[in-house]
Formats: sequence, C-alpha cells, structure tokens
Amino acid sequence: MEEVDLSSGEVLNRPGETIEKVYFPLTCLISVTITMMDGTTVEAGVVGSREMVGINAFMGGSETTQTEYIVQVPGKAVKMKAHLLLDKFDTNKSLRDVMLKYTQAYIAQISQNVACNRTHIIEKRMARWLLESSDRLYSDELILSHEFLSHMLGVRRSGVTETAHLLENKGFIKCSRKKIQIVDRQGLKEASCECYEVIKKEYDRLLKFKLKSR
Repeated sequence: MEEVDLSSGEVLNRPGETIEKVYFPLTCLISVTITMMDGTTVEAGVVGSREMVGINAFMGGSETTQTEYIVQVPGKAVKMKAHLLLDKFDTNKSLRDVMLKYTQAYIAQISQNVACNRTHIIEKRMARWLLESSDRLYSDELILSHEFLSHMLGVRRSGVTETAHLLENKGFIKCSRKKIQIVDRQGLKEASCECYEVIKKEYDRLLKFKLKSR
C-alpha cells in the first residue's frame, strides 16, 4: 500500500481499462462519470473517504465498464495493487463482509442518483451534492469550479452559476473563484432534496458508523 497525492482532473480509470490498482480516498473526492455520444458528461456516483475506486476488482470483473473515475477535489489517497486486494477478499471473511456491505451502499447511492437527477430541480440537487461532498471531505470548503460542477450535475455552466448565486443570496454558501464555502449547513439541508438523508441513512445502516455531518 502506498499513500499518493491526486490532482484535480486526474483520471484514475477509463472505460474498458483493466483495473490494476485500487484507491481509497483520504482527503480527496472522485467522481464516477458517464459520457454520452454527444459529449454530455453526467456524474453517476461519488467516491470519498468511505468508499473506493476499483470496485470491479473484487466483483469478478477486470474492467470499469462504461464509467470513468476522475479526481474532483485534489488530496491524498491510499493506493494498492488490485490483485492483492482480491487475494485478501477471497481469504479474509471480515474484509469480505465489509466490502460487500459497502457495495450494497454504493449501489443504493447510484440508484438514488438516478431518481434524483430525473425528478428534482437543480437547486435541490446542487444543495445535496455540496452536502455529500462536504461530508466525505470533512470540510465545509470545497475547491472546484462552476464548469466542473456543470459536468457533475449534467447542466449548462450558466445554470450552475445562476443556482450558486441563488444559494449564496439565501446565505447558505459563499462563492469565490474555484471555491465554494458552506456557511449555513442547516439552511442548505432544508434547500436540499430528500435524497441526501436517504443515502446518508443507508450508509449509516449498512456500514454501522455515523457519517460525520456538521
């Protein structure tokens, strides 16, 4: 195992690539994205300090299928060879149980994302996305651009800028160049959709620890 620094925009796995390494984020955030034929990129899920990159390594597959893993917020992660994790997964029941429960929680996250993206307005989705990212980073300061947010939310950059200003005018966040500061978490929670609490409770239930929420 090796601790590494990951840079914003760095691609860890591309569709069809063989998974040779897995990553366990410590202080960084990775988006799981899907790019359509017209070039539209949408976030399918997010990987932070309670998740891993390279889940297929212990699920009988060696490729990332149609998804791409891209570093959203820079920081540190632990990297290890995929075959070593697979060996431990096959021989260590405690590790296997945890990994399978994590997989169930991760599937729940992706499933909720589908419903959220289909039914909720951008203001609620952005509020939820900021809260989830903050929880995983244990920080109310998020280093990212509106352009990057537009890719993650699957909307135009102008829509992200307008929504960010709306949340800022309500006193929930403070925006600056490539940085968003959460200043009123309770207000942001009230502005968010139900999906934030649904996913948080499912992770808490399956993984038996409380996700830090300030």
